[in-house]
Amino acid sequence: MAAPCLDDPSLERNFRGHKDAVTSVDFSFNMKQLVSGSMDSCLMIWHMKPHMRAYRFVGHKDAVMCVQFSPSGHLVASGSRDKTVRVWVPNLKGESTVFRAHTGTVRSVHFSNDGQSLVTASDDKTVKVWTVHRQKFLFSFSQHINWVRCAKFSPDGRLIVSASDDKTVKLWDKTSRECVHSFCEHGGFVNYVDFHPSGTCIAAAGTDNTVKLWDVRTNRLLQHYQLHSAVVNALSFHPSGNYLITASSDSTLKILDLMEGRLLYTLHGHLGPATCVAFSRSGELFASGGVDEQVMVWKSNLATDYGDPLKNHRSGGARGYAKSPPEMDFSETSLGIKAQDPIRSPQTDVVTLPPTITNTLEHIVGQLDVLTQFLY
Repeated sequence: MAAPCLDDPSLERNFRGHKDAVTSVDFSFNMKQLVSGSMDSCLMIWHMKPHMRAYRFVGHKDAVMCVQFSPSGHLVASGSRDKTVRVWVPNLKGESTVFRAHTGTVRSVHFSNDGQSLVTASDDKTVKVWTVHRQKFLFSFSQHINWVRCAKFSPDGRLIVSASDDKTVKLWDKTSRECVHSFCEHGGFVNYVDFHPSGTCIAAAGTDNTVKLWDVRTNRLLQHYQLHSAVVNALSFHPSGNYLITASSDSTLKILDLMEGRLLYTLHGHLGPATCVAFSRSGELFASGGVDEQVMVWKSNLATDYGDPLKNHRSGGARGYAKSPPEMDFSETSLGIKAQDPIRSPQTDVVTLPPTITNTLEHIVGQLDVLTQFLY
């Protein structure tokens, strides 16, 4: 049965408040909030409800490289070039606890689906796993031989996948703590990796301008997309598993239909490289960030009711088309809209929250406990 005809993706909101490139975006589970991290060393919590104030969280001493909401939405984790991870309560008080997680820039933070564990990846070439409660160090993986850009838990929490500048994607077993496979097919550094919602395959984005999907059960390459004209910086699976969105330094976002193995849409909105992208938990929205300091929220309008893309994949997808997929330009220059236009750029009040030396979370964790656990 043909998929129902829906509207094209559309730009819904355009948030401004960062003072440098946006590096990471993530929605809360209930979609009421969106968090972004930036090279300006700050996190911003944006409210999806109109006319609500945004919160700017200050605490990191250098660029914020990654952010993520916990599954419950009650916490936000962030990693920074200052080598620390902070765990925040995303409210007006902006309380956080901080720990020195690595000896190099922290590139990636990711909560397990049960909210009990946190995996981090760093320029110190390691992947580390921690408890969320009290941020207790559990174990590390150290087989990468260059910076580790990204690390993610599988949906069931049994596997961890990591992507590195050593041009490999590694799959780890959380229980045995061993590397169960290395995917070495990338021609460049691997910037980003994530699990399909089913947990049966992974997608990786690289500096060779490609996106590759592998089956983690057979270690076979499923699909290979060569669509962007520059580095692919990030990607995100739609919760249905039928679509994948990518963000590239060619300034575009691209939506791929994994069922058909083809490009659906090319979206132009960012003025310069698009650095990050993420679907909301329902798939109704996705957010993107760029070097232009903007956070954009889009309505996806994607059909979600037709089958499992992994059962009917086509490798080497997106090689050619009978008809060119649509290119959609939402940039201000193309629309003739000025930056201060209130329709495109709502006047969002920003509350800056200074770091607090003693706060509720740090009192619970105990500063002495943190120091004794992480000075090793």
